Amino acid sequence: MELQLTPLRILPTLHPRTVIHHTRATATATANTVSACSLEPLKPRPQLPRQAPLHGRRRRNPVDLPSLCAAIEQLVTEGRHREACDALRDARAGAPFVALLAPTYDALVTAASALREAGAAAAVLWHMESSGFEPDQYMWNRVLGMYLVCGMLTEAREVFEGMPTRSRVTWGVMMGGLVDGKRPRGALALFGELWEEVGVGAGPRVLVVAVRAATVLGSVHAGRELHCCVAKMGMCEDQYLPCALIDMYSKCGRVDEARCVFDGIPWRSVVAWNTMLAAYSLHGCSDQALDLYHDMCQSGVGLDQFTFSTMLRVFSRLGLLEHAKQMHAGLIQSGLQMDIVGNTALVDLYCKWGQMEDARHVFERMPSRNLISWNALIAGYGYHGMGSKAVEMFERLIAEGIAPNHVTFLGVLNACRFSGFIDKGKRIFQLMAHNPKTKPRAMHYACVIELFGRQGLLDEAYSMIRKAPFTPTANMWGALLTACRVNKNIQLARLAAEQLLAMEPQKVNNYIVLFNLYISSGKHDEALTVVNTLKKVGLYMGAACSWITVKKKDHRFFFNDSLNPKSSEIYRRLDTLMEAIKELGYVSEEDELLPDILPDEHETLKVYHSEKLAVAFGLISTSPSAPLTINQSHRLCRDCHKVIKFVTQVTKREITVRDASRFHHFKLGTCSCGDYW
Repeated sequence: MELQLTPLRILPTLHPRTVIHHTRATATATANTVSACSLEPLKPRPQLPRQAPLHGRRRRNPVDLPSLCAAIEQLVTEGRHREACDALRDARAGAPFVALLAPTYDALVTAASALREAGAAAAVLWHMESSGFEPDQYMWNRVLGMYLVCGMLTEAREVFEGMPTRSRVTWGVMMGGLVDGKRPRGALALFGELWEEVGVGAGPRVLVVAVRAATVLGSVHAGRELHCCVAKMGMCEDQYLPCALIDMYSKCGRVDEARCVFDGIPWRSVVAWNTMLAAYSLHGCSDQALDLYHDMCQSGVGLDQFTFSTMLRVFSRLGLLEHAKQMHAGLIQSGLQMDIVGNTALVDLYCKWGQMEDARHVFERMPSRNLISWNALIAGYGYHGMGSKAVEMFERLIAEGIAPNHVTFLGVLNACRFSGFIDKGKRIFQLMAHNPKTKPRAMHYACVIELFGRQGLLDEAYSMIRKAPFTPTANMWGALLTACRVNKNIQLARLAAEQLLAMEPQKVNNYIVLFNLYISSGKHDEALTVVNTLKKVGLYMGAACSWITVKKKDHRFFFNDSLNPKSSEIYRRLDTLMEAIKELGYVSEEDELLPDILPDEHETLKVYHSEKLAVAFGLISTSPSAPLTINQSHRLCRDCHKVIKFVTQVTKREITVRDASRFHHFKLGTCSCGDYW
C-alpha cells in the first residue's frame, strides 16, 4: 500500500525522522487493520502491460539530481520563480525524500520569497525537513527571512525560537520582519531581550533595525533610549546609525535633535546629507533646507538622485524655478537617471510654475510612471486652463489600463471646471460614481457644483447639494455661493451664505463674496450689514501682496505701495498704461468693492492694486519680449483681470498670474480662465 504525504506546514522543531517514523507506523497499522477485517484473502493487483500503459498514468522516473538542481537554480536566476517552485513540486512527486543541494535550496528560498506565498514557503521547508537536509546558520536565517517576507509571522517566531543557534544576523532578520509586518513593539521587545543577553555586543546593524522600529512606532522616548545605546557602544561615528537616528528624530517631530545628530557626524556621507535635507523638507523648513544644500555643494560630496528629488520639492515651495532648471540641467549633464519620485517631483514643479511644455517633456521621457506621475500632469493641465489636454491625458490613462483614484478624478474634474466642459465633466463624474472604489467625495461634488454654476445652471448646482449622500461641506456651499455671485442670484446666495458662515464664521473671504454680490446687485443696505458683521466678529482683511522675480530676486508690492526704489518710475509707467488701454475700450469695473474701503476712495485705490504695480515693475525691469510671471497671496480682482488683458494687447507681452485660486495665462487680450474663476 502506497501512502502519499500531504505537504502541510511542518515546523522546523519537528525532525524529519520523526515525521517518517510516524508515517510508517500509521501505514503499518492501517495495513494490519485491513488484513484482520477482510473476509477474503487479499489478491495481488493485476499487472498492466508495459507496452500499453493506461492513458494519463504517470510513471515515476528516477530523479537526475544534478540536472534538477541546475535547472531550478537557472530558473531562479532568470526570475522564473513560479516555474522553480513547480519544479520542486514535480521533484517531490518523483522522489519526495531526496535532498537537494544547498545552493538549490537557497535558490528556492529566493523564489518563494519573491512570490510572497505562504504555501510556497511551507513547501520549501517541508522538503528540507522530509529529505533529511540539515540547514546551517546561513540557511536558517534565509528560511526565517522567507517566512517573514511571506507574512508568516507566527511561524517565523517558532522557527526563530527553535533554531539551535542564533547570530546577530538572525536577531536582525527577525526584528526587521516584525517592523515590516507592522509590529514595531515586538521588534523593540526582541531588542530588549538581545540587549540583556549581549549588551554592547548587539552590533550596529541590529541597532539600525531597532531605531527603525522606534521610527515606525513614532516613539521619541524609545528612540532616545536607543540613542543612549548607540553612545554606550561608541557607534556615533558609524556610517548608518546616525542617519537612522536623524530619520527617527525627524519623523517624531524633533528636527532640532535631528540636526544635533547631524552636526555630530565627523565624516558626512551623501546619505547623511540627504537624510537631513529630507527632514527639513518633511517639516516645511525650506529655507533651512536651501542653506544646507548650499553647504552640501561646498563640501564636495557628490549629489545623487535622492538629493535632486528632495531639493526639487524645496525649490517648488520657494518658487525657485531657475534653481530647479539649473539642477535639472546638471542632472542631465552628469548622466544620472532620476528615479520615478524625482521625475514626478520635476513634473509637479514645472506644472506649478506654468512650464507645461517642460512638464510634458519630462513626463514623456520617464522610463516608468506611476499614478502619481499621471495625476501631477493632469492636475497641472487643469489649473492652467488646458482642459482639453487634461481630458486627453485622462483618457490615455484609462486606455493604458491604469485605474484612476480620487486624486485623478479631482484633477480632471477641476480641468473641466476651469475650462467649462460641462458635458465631459458630467460624464466623468458619472464614471466615478458607478465605481464602488471611487465614490465621489465632497471635493468632487464642489467641482461639479461650480461647473454647473459657470454655465448658469444654478438649479442643477443646488440639486447636487441636496442629493449628496452625505452632509454638504463648506467647500460645496462655497462653490454654490460663488456661482450665485457670478449669476447675481440673491435668494440662493443668502441660503448658501447662511450655511457657509455657520460652518466657517472666521473665514473673511466668505463675507467678501457676499458683500460684493450685494454691491453688484445694488443692495447697499445688505452690504452694510455684512460690513457691520465683519466688525462685530472682529475680522479684517490681510494686506494683499503680489510679487515678481527679476534676476533671481523677489520684489513684493502692496496696494498703493511706495517702498520700491523705482516707485516713481513704476507709477509713471502704470499711469501711461491706463491711458493706453482706455483708448482700446477699457472701462473700470464698478461693481466690486472691498468692505474696508469707501466707494469714493475705491476708484483711486484700485488703479494701484498690488498686481498692477508688479506688472508695471516687470515691464520696466525686463527686456521688451520677456514674459512676466506674477504671484499673489489672494484672488485676482475683476478689474485687475480686465486691465492685464488689455496690457497684453498694448505691450504684446505674455503675462502669467498665479493667484490663490489658479493660474491665469494672459496673451493678446485673452485669458486661459475664459473670464471665469
